[in-house]
Amino acid sequence: MTFNDIFKSNFLDNINSVNLFDMLLAMILAFGIGLFIFFIYKKTFSGIMYSSGFAVTLVALTMITTLVILAVTSNVVLSLGMVGALSIVRFRTAIKEPLDIAFLFWSIAVGIVLAAGMIPLAVLGSMMIGIFLLLFANRKTYVNPYIIVINCTDHESETNAMEFLRKHTKRVVVKSKTARKGAVELNLEIRLQDEDTDFINTLSEMEGIGSAVLVSYNGDYMG
Repeated sequence: MTFNDIFKSNFLDNINSVNLFDMLLAMILAFGIGLFIFFIYKKTFSGIMYSSGFAVTLVALTMITTLVILAVTSNVVLSLGMVGALSIVRFRTAIKEPLDIAFLFWSIAVGIVLAAGMIPLAVLGSMMIGIFLLLFANRKTYVNPYIIVINCTDHESETNAMEFLRKHTKRVVVKSKTARKGAVELNLEIRLQDEDTDFINTLSEMEGIGSAVLVSYNGDYMG
Protein backbone atom coordinates (compact mmCIF):
# COMPACT_ATOMS: atom_id res chain seq x y z
CA MET A 1 0.00 0.00 0.00
CA THR A 2 1.40 3.38 -1.03
CA PHE A 3 0.93 6.73 0.67
CA ASN A 4 -1.69 7.72 -1.89
CA ASP A 5 -3.65 4.49 -1.35
CA ILE A 6 -4.18 5.44 2.29
CA PHE A 7 -6.18 8.50 1.33
CA LYS A 8 -8.23 6.82 -1.40
CA SER A 9 -11.82 6.45 -0.33
CA ASN A 10 -14.69 4.59 -1.91
CA PHE A 11 -18.10 4.39 -0.29
CA LEU A 12 -18.81 0.81 -1.36
CA ASP A 13 -15.37 -0.37 -0.28
CA ASN A 14 -16.13 0.68 3.30
CA ILE A 15 -19.10 -1.68 3.65
CA ASN A 16 -16.95 -4.62 4.73
CA SER A 17 -14.32 -2.58 6.56
CA VAL A 18 -15.68 -3.76 9.92
CA ASN A 19 -16.36 -7.44 10.47
CA LEU A 20 -20.04 -8.06 11.21
CA PHE A 21 -19.33 -10.46 14.09
CA ASP A 22 -16.86 -8.04 15.69
CA MET A 23 -19.37 -5.22 15.38
CA LEU A 24 -22.22 -7.21 16.97
CA LEU A 25 -20.00 -8.50 19.76
CA ALA A 26 -18.68 -5.02 20.57
CA MET A 27 -22.14 -3.43 20.56
CA ILE A 28 -23.67 -6.19 22.72
CA LEU A 29 -20.84 -5.92 25.23
CA ALA A 30 -21.15 -2.13 25.20
CA PHE A 31 -24.86 -2.44 25.97
CA GLY A 32 -24.22 -4.93 28.77
CA ILE A 33 -21.47 -2.88 30.44
CA GLY A 34 -23.53 0.26 29.89
CA LEU A 35 -26.37 -1.35 31.87
CA PHE A 36 -23.86 -2.20 34.60
CA ILE A 37 -22.78 1.45 34.72
CA PHE A 38 -26.47 2.43 34.81
CA PHE A 39 -27.01 0.10 37.79
CA ILE A 40 -23.99 1.45 39.68
CA TYR A 41 -25.07 5.05 39.05
CA LYS A 42 -28.55 4.31 40.37
CA LYS A 43 -27.21 2.60 43.50
CA THR A 44 -24.60 5.23 44.33
CA PHE A 45 -26.61 8.37 43.51
CA SER A 46 -26.76 10.67 46.55
CA GLY A 47 -27.83 13.98 45.02
CA ILE A 48 -31.02 15.92 45.53
CA MET A 49 -32.96 14.75 42.47
CA TYR A 50 -32.27 11.55 40.51
CA SER A 51 -32.20 12.02 36.73
CA SER A 52 -33.29 8.94 34.81
CA GLY A 53 -32.38 10.71 31.56
CA PHE A 54 -28.73 11.05 32.62
CA ALA A 55 -28.65 7.37 33.66
CA VAL A 56 -29.94 6.27 30.25
CA THR A 57 -27.40 8.58 28.62
CA LEU A 58 -24.60 6.56 30.23
CA VAL A 59 -25.76 3.43 28.40
CA ALA A 60 -26.19 5.30 25.11
CA LEU A 61 -22.81 7.02 25.48
CA THR A 62 -21.05 3.67 25.94
CA MET A 63 -22.62 2.28 22.76
CA ILE A 64 -22.08 5.47 20.74
CA THR A 65 -18.42 5.66 21.71
CA THR A 66 -17.94 2.02 20.72
CA LEU A 67 -19.62 2.68 17.37
CA VAL A 68 -17.46 5.72 16.65
CA ILE A 69 -14.18 4.07 17.61
CA LEU A 70 -14.99 1.00 15.48
CA ALA A 71 -15.41 3.28 12.49
CA VAL A 72 -12.27 5.29 13.27
CA THR A 73 -10.04 2.23 13.65
CA SER A 74 -11.14 0.85 10.27
CA ASN A 75 -10.42 3.93 8.16
CA VAL A 76 -7.57 6.44 8.43
CA VAL A 77 -9.37 9.10 6.40
CA LEU A 78 -12.47 8.77 8.55
CA SER A 79 -10.42 9.12 11.71
CA LEU A 80 -8.96 12.42 10.50
CA GLY A 81 -12.40 13.70 9.56
CA MET A 82 -13.83 12.58 12.89
CA VAL A 83 -11.25 14.61 14.78
CA GLY A 84 -12.27 17.73 12.89
CA ALA A 85 -15.98 17.05 13.26
CA LEU A 86 -15.85 16.41 17.02
CA SER A 87 -13.65 19.46 17.63
CA ILE A 88 -16.57 21.77 16.81
CA VAL A 89 -18.98 20.07 19.21
CA ARG A 90 -19.70 22.05 22.39
CA PHE A 91 -21.64 20.68 25.36
CA ARG A 92 -23.42 23.28 27.50
CA THR A 93 -25.16 21.01 30.01
CA ALA A 94 -23.99 21.73 33.56
CA ILE A 95 -22.77 18.81 35.65
CA LYS A 96 -24.52 19.10 39.01
CA GLU A 97 -22.67 16.35 40.88
CA PRO A 98 -18.88 15.89 40.74
CA LEU A 99 -19.31 12.11 40.67
CA ASP A 100 -21.32 12.39 37.42
CA ILE A 101 -18.10 13.37 35.63
CA ALA A 102 -16.55 10.06 36.65
CA PHE A 103 -19.52 8.15 35.21
CA LEU A 104 -19.29 10.05 31.92
CA PHE A 105 -15.58 9.29 31.56
CA TRP A 106 -16.23 5.68 32.59
CA SER A 107 -18.78 5.25 29.80
CA ILE A 108 -16.49 6.85 27.20
CA ALA A 109 -13.47 4.82 28.34
CA VAL A 110 -15.39 1.53 28.14
CA GLY A 111 -16.54 2.36 24.62
CA ILE A 112 -12.98 3.10 23.51
CA VAL A 113 -11.50 -0.02 25.14
CA LEU A 114 -14.19 -2.32 23.73
CA ALA A 115 -13.82 -0.97 20.21
CA ALA A 116 -10.06 -1.52 20.50
CA GLY A 117 -10.72 -5.21 21.18
CA MET A 118 -9.53 -5.19 24.80
CA ILE A 119 -12.58 -7.01 26.13
CA PRO A 120 -11.01 -8.40 29.37
CA LEU A 121 -9.76 -4.93 30.28
CA ALA A 122 -13.21 -3.41 29.73
CA VAL A 123 -15.04 -6.11 31.72
CA LEU A 124 -12.63 -6.52 34.62
CA GLY A 125 -11.90 -2.81 34.82
CA SER A 126 -15.62 -1.98 34.98
CA MET A 127 -16.15 -4.56 37.71
CA MET A 128 -13.36 -3.07 39.81
CA ILE A 129 -14.64 0.48 39.31
CA GLY A 130 -18.19 -0.59 40.16
CA ILE A 131 -17.12 -2.32 43.38
CA PHE A 132 -15.06 0.71 44.39
CA LEU A 133 -18.00 3.06 43.86
CA LEU A 134 -20.41 0.80 45.75
CA LEU A 135 -18.05 0.68 48.72
CA PHE A 136 -17.07 4.34 48.94
CA ALA A 137 -19.53 6.55 47.01
CA ASN A 138 -22.30 6.48 49.63
CA ARG A 139 -20.05 6.09 52.65
CA LYS A 140 -20.62 8.98 55.07
CA THR A 141 -17.86 9.88 57.50
CA TYR A 142 -19.67 12.81 59.08
CA VAL A 143 -23.02 13.74 60.60
CA ASN A 144 -25.26 15.86 58.38
CA PRO A 145 -25.59 19.40 59.73
CA TYR A 146 -28.95 21.12 60.25
CA ILE A 147 -29.92 24.77 60.39
CA ILE A 148 -32.34 26.05 63.05
CA VAL A 149 -34.04 29.43 62.77
CA ILE A 150 -35.37 30.62 66.15
CA ASN A 151 -37.44 33.72 66.87
CA CYS A 152 -37.09 34.87 70.49
CA THR A 153 -38.72 37.74 72.35
CA ASP A 154 -35.82 38.74 74.62
CA HIS A 155 -32.31 37.89 75.80
CA GLU A 156 -33.55 35.52 78.51
CA SER A 157 -35.47 33.34 76.05
CA GLU A 158 -32.43 33.36 73.74
CA THR A 159 -30.22 32.09 76.56
CA ASN A 160 -32.72 29.36 77.51
CA ALA A 161 -32.96 28.22 73.88
CA MET A 162 -29.17 27.97 73.56
CA GLU A 163 -28.88 25.97 76.79
CA PHE A 164 -31.66 23.66 75.66
CA LEU A 165 -29.99 22.99 72.30
CA ARG A 166 -26.60 22.31 73.89
CA LYS A 167 -28.22 19.58 76.00
CA HIS A 168 -30.09 17.92 73.11
CA THR A 169 -27.56 18.22 70.27
CA LYS A 170 -23.90 17.38 69.70
CA ARG A 171 -22.87 20.80 68.48
CA VAL A 172 -24.34 24.30 68.23
CA VAL A 173 -22.75 27.11 66.22
CA VAL A 174 -24.25 30.58 65.76
CA LYS A 175 -24.27 31.47 62.05
CA SER A 176 -26.14 34.77 62.27
CA LYS A 177 -28.12 36.84 64.73
CA THR A 178 -30.64 39.57 64.01
CA ALA A 179 -31.80 41.74 66.92
CA ARG A 180 -34.82 44.04 66.71
CA LYS A 181 -36.86 45.75 69.38
CA GLY A 182 -38.82 43.01 71.10
CA ALA A 183 -37.48 40.24 68.82
CA VAL A 184 -34.27 38.27 68.26
CA GLU A 185 -33.74 35.90 65.31
CA LEU A 186 -31.02 33.25 65.54
CA ASN A 187 -29.63 31.10 62.71
CA LEU A 188 -27.82 28.15 64.24
CA GLU A 189 -25.97 25.18 62.79
CA ILE A 190 -26.45 22.01 64.83
CA ARG A 191 -25.47 18.34 64.74
CA LEU A 192 -28.11 15.90 65.91
CA GLN A 193 -27.37 13.20 68.47
CA ASP A 194 -29.70 10.82 66.60
CA GLU A 195 -32.45 11.02 63.99
CA ASP A 196 -35.06 12.13 66.55
CA THR A 197 -36.23 15.71 65.89
CA ASP A 198 -38.97 15.91 68.53
CA PHE A 199 -36.83 18.31 70.56
CA ILE A 200 -37.75 21.05 68.09
CA ASN A 201 -41.40 20.74 69.22
CA THR A 202 -40.41 21.21 72.84
CA LEU A 203 -38.22 24.16 71.90
CA SER A 204 -41.04 25.94 70.08
CA GLU A 205 -43.28 25.64 73.16
CA MET A 206 -40.77 27.24 75.54
CA GLU A 207 -41.55 30.61 77.09
CA GLY A 208 -40.45 33.49 74.88
CA ILE A 209 -39.94 31.39 71.73
CA GLY A 210 -42.13 32.59 68.86
CA SER A 211 -41.14 29.89 66.34
CA ALA A 212 -38.42 27.32 65.64
CA VAL A 213 -37.69 25.99 62.15
CA LEU A 214 -35.38 23.01 61.45
CA VAL A 215 -33.84 22.77 57.97
CA SER A 216 -31.65 19.94 56.66
CA TYR A 217 -28.52 20.84 54.70
CA ASN A 218 -27.81 18.32 51.89
CA GLY A 219 -24.79 19.92 50.25
CA ASP A 220 -21.17 18.81 50.42
CA TYR A 221 -19.72 19.49 53.85
CA MET A 222 -16.33 18.87 55.39
CA GLY A 223 -15.44 19.24 59.02
